This record gives sequence, structure tokens and C-alpha cells, in this order.
Amino acid sequence: GDLKPDECLKCLNDSRVAVTQSCPNQKEVILWSGACTLRYSNRSIFGVLNTQPTLELIYTLNVTGSVDQFSEALQKLMTNLTNIAVSGDSRRKYATGSTPAPQFQTIYGYTQCSPDLSSQDCAQCLSEAISLIPHCCSGKAGGNVLKPSCRIRFDPYVFYGPTLKLDTNAPPTTPPPSRSTTNTSSQEKSNTSRTIIAVAVSVASVVLVLSLFSIYLTVRKPRKNIEKSLQFNFDTIRVATNEFADSNKLGQGGFGAVYRGLLSNGQEIAVKRLSRDSGQGDMEFKNEVLLVAKLQHRNLVRLLGFCLEATERLLVYEFVPNKSLDYFIFDPIKKTQLNWQRRYKIIGGIARGILYLHEDSRLRIIHRDLKASNILLDENMQAKISDFGMARLVQVDQTQENTNKIVGT
Repeated sequence: GDLKPDECLKCLNDSRVAVTQSCPNQKEVILWSGACTLRYSNRSIFGVLNTQPTLELIYTLNVTGSVDQFSEALQKLMTNLTNIAVSGDSRRKYATGSTPAPQFQTIYGYTQCSPDLSSQDCAQCLSEAISLIPHCCSGKAGGNVLKPSCRIRFDPYVFYGPTLKLDTNAPPTTPPPSRSTTNTSSQEKSNTSRTIIAVAVSVASVVLVLSLFSIYLTVRKPRKNIEKSLQFNFDTIRVATNEFADSNKLGQGGFGAVYRGLLSNGQEIAVKRLSRDSGQGDMEFKNEVLLVAKLQHRNLVRLLGFCLEATERLLVYEFVPNKSLDYFIFDPIKKTQLNWQRRYKIIGGIARGILYLHEDSRLRIIHRDLKASNILLDENMQAKISDFGMARLVQVDQTQENTNKIVGT
């Protein structure tokens, strides 16, 4: 759909590592991540409709305004997206789109089937997934229904990129004949009982918690609030940062030090350890956790979680290897790496991130401390805005705000 080849490869490689480490002896595995699905089995799965097991992920954020009007708009959107996805060929059955909703909201939606399915099977799978929305996600601003053969998602913010063009020189392959399977089949019941879902715990079966990306969503059963789903154990972070060793220290900010860490699964992280005498109190800490957890954009640093234990307060972020922008622009040697092409790319990334915060995010947010040290650069020198401790919310249609406190730099 919208995933670039290198992003797809990275997602699949991350999933492969997780599966081989956690499910080495399973004959059948499915792992859903935020960007891709990895599945294998000792039986034929190509061209076969399989709607079980099902995983439902929901937003903790409630709909504002009329739930009935929101649900009606959502149903129309998902129906339209289903029709588009079903009409795709054997290379891609995928659709994204948006529709207005009450209270100046916008609903963004996505539908996708395994491209080897027939149009009839794709329509059936998506129809079953959409029918679960009133049961799992009624009154919620976002949700995700995942099945082996298809997946749907709706959110109050843009979570997808532009749809990539297919290679017109590569003709679509003929899909295999439909071999739909249903829950009434005793064979599928046996197979489903062996399936390992590497994401969360569902009601029907015991599954393994391996969710790699959906950090801001929560599984319907067991129902956990967002704080618990993001919380790290202090000992885990302490080991990951080698006891907060100076050699792992990336920098020192106004609220505390930032350390590089390595989790047991091989994932690199950046840990902000808030100093006890810093100006950031509990209010700012909770503000940053809850705000950033709801923000998902390629030009914003992704929050992985937090730790609040005794006097320790830690924020755990994705690791961004090229440090911050000030590390380059204020260094007489390193600033030579910032040619005009890279500068333009960084400026564009910052602008897109700010536009998202001000216009495209469901929560209108003023950063209030935007500076070079709060602009991080990834391995591709793409800008990512960080440090939301001083961020301030404004109403959706609000154009100005007054403050009696001077903050920022």
C-alpha cells in the first residue's frame, strides 16, 4: 500500500527476529505489527480465506459529540474502502481514505486483504471485520481489527502515507480458486487452536505478547489503560543502560540526562532520566507521556514507554542515531555535512511535524520549546521533533491563546 520497500523489509526483519526468538517450535504463527503481517504455516494458506483468530485493538480516546453520527460516518467510509480494496488485483487489495465526522473531527480509515484472495473472499473477510466495530470499538475514536486474511483500521489522525504506484510492467498473477474456510470446520478449529498470535491476549486462546508497534492502542481483553501498557520495569531499563553508565550518556538537558540503551530483544532505545531537582514535576511528566503516546508521525520522536518507580521517572523513546540538530549546526566541522539539500530536507521535516501538531493531529498542540537541541536526526537525516514536556493543548477551532507563564528557550 503506502509502505516503501526498505520500510517493508525492516518491518518484516523485525517480525522475523521476534518470531524466531519467541516461537521457535511452532508449526503455525501469525504476527501483526503496525506496518506488516508475518505468517507461516505447515498447511497451505495461499488463496485460502481464514478469518480466525481475530485480534481487536481499540483507542482509549472516546468520540466527542454524537456517537451515532460518528458511527454512521465510519460505516460509510469503511464500506467505500472495502469496495475499493475488493476491486484490486492479485498484486494489491488495499484502500485508504477519510471522511468528515461530528465536532470538526475527521475519520481516517484503511482496509486491506491478502492480495492472493479472490474478490469474493476479500469482501467476506472485510465485512466480518467491519461488523465487529460496534462490539469492540463503539464510542471510541479509533480501532483496529486484525484477521489472518485481512485487516481494517480507523483513527482520528492520518496514519498512512500516499499509496505507492504499482509496476505497470508486472502483470497481475491469477489468484488461486477460492477455498474459504469457516469456523464450522473441525479441521480449522484444530488448526486455529495451534495458531500463535504474537501480539496480545484474546478471549479464545492464549497468545504471546509480542506487539512491536501498537504502543498507543490497548487490547480489548484484558482491558488495560494506556499507562499500564506503556510502563517499563526499572530494572529492565537499568540493565539496558548498563547502570546508566557515563559511556551510554547521550546528552544532558534541562530536565535530566539522556542515555542510550539496548533491550534484551536487541532493540535500541533512548532513555530520558529526569533529575530529582529538575523543573519538570509530575504534571509535566504525565503531560509528556500521555501527549506523545497519542502522537504518531514520522517527524515526531516515538515514545515507547515510561517508568515511574520510587523517585525514578524515566521516559523511553526510539533511538535516533544522529543525535540532535545543534550537534551539527554549532560544530565548525560537522556543520559542513549539512549541505543545502540536507538542510532543506530537515526544514521540510520540521515543518511537516509542526503542521501535524497544529492541524492534522486530533489534539491541537503548541510545542512551546522548539529549538535545535529538540530536533533529532535519524539515520537518514530525517528530522524528528522531541521533548513535549512544555506542550500545551488548544481547542480544535482555536486560533489564539493567552499565557501568564514564560516557558521555552
